[in-house]
Amino acid sequence: MERRRRLPEWLKMQRASGENYSRVKRLVESNRLHTICTSGNCPNIGECWNAGTATFMILGDICTRACKFCATRTGKPLPPDPDEPGRLAESVGKLNLRHCVITSVDRDDLPDGGSSFWAETIRMIKKLNPGTTIEALIPDFDGNTGCLQMIIDEKPDIISHNIETVRRLTPMIRTKARYDRSLGVIKYISDMGMKSKSGFMLGLGETEDEIFTTIHDLKSAGCRIITVGQYLKPGPDFMEPAGYITPGKFAEYRKYALSLGFDFVECHPLVRSSFHSEKQIGIIQK
Repeated sequence: MERRRRLPEWLKMQRASGENYSRVKRLVESNRLHTICTSGNCPNIGECWNAGTATFMILGDICTRACKFCATRTGKPLPPDPDEPGRLAESVGKLNLRHCVITSVDRDDLPDGGSSFWAETIRMIKKLNPGTTIEALIPDFDGNTGCLQMIIDEKPDIISHNIETVRRLTPMIRTKARYDRSLGVIKYISDMGMKSKSGFMLGLGETEDEIFTTIHDLKSAGCRIITVGQYLKPGPDFMEPAGYITPGKFAEYRKYALSLGFDFVECHPLVRSSFHSEKQIGIIQK
């Protein structure tokens, strides 16, 4: 029997428990909402939910893509729930969130990829919670600028799209997505005057030169916020990490990104896309 690979000391995570954790969990379940925290088996769920924050996932919990790093279910999704934007907006209010992060599964089955549903969700959150800032962590919508524009027109405070990995590994790690398409999405968002954000994982087999190149490519596309974290196997049937990157190396990559002029860099083994996003919005609004 294959012995389970032991995680390094620096990858120990906070236990998923506590009063706030239970409160967020009850609210999510009672309002029939989804979060990437649970669907993606995020290692920071304990810290984030105890802090009263969560990344809500719209358009169901079944994705039309099957990326090798992601634990979200894949298959044929159910039709979008027209009541979901309202339930989500009400939940943001019940949690007294000053900042919320919304993401979604890929919906390649829908003519507009779900972009009109995205727009409605942002409108509802703003209507019921006018003081709450919003980060929209969006799919690529096949690079369709019309779909992207629907979301841009609703003016969330940050629009984020993750490039996920380096160029060479993209065909092996991501389903349907393309490295240059993702860069194009970020560039379009940036060119439209929005605050753009992206992130990727280390430990998938990339070289150090490829890491520096990816950071540079994102900056050239106009990206203002970057998150870099360690890939961790989200379940027993997923690929093993090619290696564990030390916190010291992450610090080097952070220093490089800051030298290029990014507004905010979150670079640490346990960082995920929306980790400490409430701090990011505070920095870029100054």
